[in-house]
Parts: sequence; C-alpha cells; structure tokens
Amino acid sequence: MRRRCIVVDEGDNVATAIVDLGRGELVETPRGLISLLGDIRYGHKFALEDIPVGGYVVKYGEQIGRATADIARGGHVHVHNVEDIVDEVRKR
Repeated sequence: MRRRCIVVDEGDNVATAIVDLGRGELVETPRGLISLLGDIRYGHKFALEDIPVGGYVVKYGEQIGRATADIARGGHVHVHNVEDIVDEVRKR
C-alpha cells in the first residue's frame, strides 16, 4: 500500500496528507487504520485521536495550535477548528 500521510513524531496527534484523501477512506497511520470524517486535501492535517476543545494540536512533537472545537479522530484539523498559539509559545 502506498503511503498517504506522514506523522513526524510519535507524540503527534495529527497526520499530514501527502495526497488528496476522501471522506470515508481508511488511512494507515502509526496509530492504526483511521476512517476519515471528511475530505482531506494534500498538505492538510487530520486527527489521529480525539482532540478536545482547548486541547493542543501537536505536530513535529511540538504544540502548534489549540482546538477551538472538539475534533474527532479522523477529522480535518485546520484554521476552522484550531487557533494560533504563537504568542503563547513566545512567552515560554
């Protein structure tokens, strides 16, 4: 099976699509098969696990954003449900 997503760090809770993916597709990930809840375009992310509202989105082993809504496993992770945390990270 051709690889269709990448997960950079084992602590990541999102994967990045490296091809366009469709709703209902089963995608092999390091966390097992995940059924996608919607279309995921090339370069966009989907959740490897449920991410609660207020929870961090983790990519590259780093917190890159905070969920503004509950994001279910297999759900699209993008600007519609994630807020930027640049200012928060700069203060650390």
